[in-house]
Amino acid sequence: MNLTQLNAISPIDGRYRGKIEELTNYFSEEALIKYRVRIEIEYFIALCEVPLPQLKDFDTSLYPSLRDIYQNFSTEDAIKIKDIEKVTNHDVKAVEYFIKEKFDALNISAFKEFIHFGLTSQDINNTAIPLSIKEAINEVFVPRYKELISKIARLVEEWSSIPMLARTHGQPASPTRLGKELEVFVTRFGQQFNQLKSIPFAAKFGGATGNFNAHKVAYPSIDWKAFGTSFVEEQLGLHHSFPTTQIEHYDHMAALFDAIKRINTILLDLNRDIWTYISMDYFKQKIKKGEVGSSAMPHKVNPIDFENSEGNLGIANAIFEHLSAKLPVSRMQRDLTDSTVLRNVGVPFGHTLIAYSATLKGLNKLLLNKDKFETDLENNWAVVAEAIQTILRREAYPNPYEALKSLTRTNEKINKNSIAEFINTLDVSDEIKEELKSITPANYTGI
Repeated sequence: MNLTQLNAISPIDGRYRGKIEELTNYFSEEALIKYRVRIEIEYFIALCEVPLPQLKDFDTSLYPSLRDIYQNFSTEDAIKIKDIEKVTNHDVKAVEYFIKEKFDALNISAFKEFIHFGLTSQDINNTAIPLSIKEAINEVFVPRYKELISKIARLVEEWSSIPMLARTHGQPASPTRLGKELEVFVTRFGQQFNQLKSIPFAAKFGGATGNFNAHKVAYPSIDWKAFGTSFVEEQLGLHHSFPTTQIEHYDHMAALFDAIKRINTILLDLNRDIWTYISMDYFKQKIKKGEVGSSAMPHKVNPIDFENSEGNLGIANAIFEHLSAKLPVSRMQRDLTDSTVLRNVGVPFGHTLIAYSATLKGLNKLLLNKDKFETDLENNWAVVAEAIQTILRREAYPNPYEALKSLTRTNEKINKNSIAEFINTLDVSDEIKEELKSITPANYTGI
């Protein structure tokens, strides 16, 4: 850990920096500047392709040189733009001036007034930020998510035949299987992930109040709406929101954050279940040499990975909640509240990735304590009462529920022998009695 990380206020830039390093390519200040440069360059090239009359003689062989401005964008370039911003006191204008200097260096100064032509800052921000989110989702979030889900899916297969005592309201209930209980989470994750994939990454691109006013007054014969849609959707791979005010509606972005929040909530639910199973001794945890579980109690191996994940998911979801609630609301044609809020967009992603890694680490440390599963089932023969009374209902036996209730709702220990003795008292055929006696807590697990 370097001094900058040691002095960081946020743990995602300090203690946990190594776990979220990839996100700096999408959500850091330098990354945002680079995305802005990328949008400005691609927009200029798109104007050349119209072509505008003043750009029809632009040498298209220079396109690679223009794209090199953002493709080989450096920290030094970002610092240069920040120095320009100290003078302009405007971050997007600083990007424009930086690119104009690059045009001067390429001896194409005659064309530089078409950089940022007809645009407002939000045409750049509301394309750069959705693009950065899209690429972060596809290149970082989805692979980390799939790694986690793949691990859970493997455990579903590995533990598919492990019977376990279920607990509803914390009390012994009809037995289930460990693999099936994890499969519930895999299914939930999958359904929410499918919803997440259906949400478009929307961008605004239309001038100062969304109407292409400046574009139309300069070139009234051009279909600027078609141009904007083509640029945003074909060149950038985003969804073009139209009509808009000065800013993107953020409705789709809010939906995206809510979708991730639901996935995170499912993982939080899983964390708490696994934590509880560890406390019940259903799982042991692999011990790493040299690690300390407690500063005072040498014997302890705490479920810290699941606790760490739970805490980070809570912070992530709180910020996602604020983003999804705040961003779609803006006074009239726009206010500035979205700007400062969006600068935090990488924070919940950071905490989310930390959480996913922590849960994955915890799952990889689990050791199945099969004996404990078997002991709990053997100590809870009362759970087969449901099975017995259901078969008695099938056989039209009088008041079967009440008969089993009187047997099981006592403080006396119910075991295999007491269940068998009860079955022997029933006025049913020997064949039915044998069917009832074949039921055990370990095999009464359903489908």
